[in-house]
Amino acid sequence: MQKEISLAKGVSMPTMGLGTWQLTGKDCVEGVAYALRLGYKAIDTADIYGNHLEVAKGIKQSGVKREDFFLTTKVWNDKHGHDDVVASGERFLKELEIDYIDLLLIHWPRPEVPVEETLQAMDELKKRGIIRAIGISNFDVELTQEALEAGVDIANDQVELRPSLNQKALRDFCATKNICITAYSSLKKGDLELPVVAELAHKYGKSASQIILNWTIARGMIAIPKSAHPERIKENLESQDFEMEEADLARIDAVPQR
Repeated sequence: MQKEISLAKGVSMPTMGLGTWQLTGKDCVEGVAYALRLGYKAIDTADIYGNHLEVAKGIKQSGVKREDFFLTTKVWNDKHGHDDVVASGERFLKELEIDYIDLLLIHWPRPEVPVEETLQAMDELKKRGIIRAIGISNFDVELTQEALEAGVDIANDQVELRPSLNQKALRDFCATKNICITAYSSLKKGDLELPVVAELAHKYGKSASQIILNWTIARGMIAIPKSAHPERIKENLESQDFEMEEADLARIDAVPQR
């Protein structure tokens, strides 16, 4: 059974999702459909990925009910103005063929538009029931603090994160603000080849990818590994099926930072 993290009243986010960056066409449709049928409870996409229509087809092919999965998408950099945000939210529903978005993120900070304007527009979408929770992506501590000053509830920050880029300062800050972290690009080659990861993979009889994803979730974060390959999608989901000893998790925590 998948773990979940509470984001807001009545909104919980599964700790394992399928990332869809660079997934297009048939690969995206079949990957999303297979993942949902297999037991994934979350799908992560974005406007700039250009795959909303394929994600929608995959959802439809899966046969999984809307209330049984969590969907995240993101507003791109040229759509931060109030009217553009509102129009984007409305368009996303049509493209994804769904009645609501679970989590809408600001994909990247953009100084040219006040973050308050963007977040307030997202809050309007939330009040209308178009989205259920609001988040940010690629925001560091300083930018997250600035975003919080807008007075809008921020539930999630999605950032590049892995053992050699563990974002500890940001994680600690967000923990004090009840903002959960989603980790993307967790399975970089260099980290998969870390000696400590190899040792723990041998100890637990798991793959290097499963060790890193297990650590991510054990440390209270959300993992969204991307894959179009059924065997890899299954392997990633099974990273939740074991527990590492605290001492081993601490060894990963101690990986030198890049």
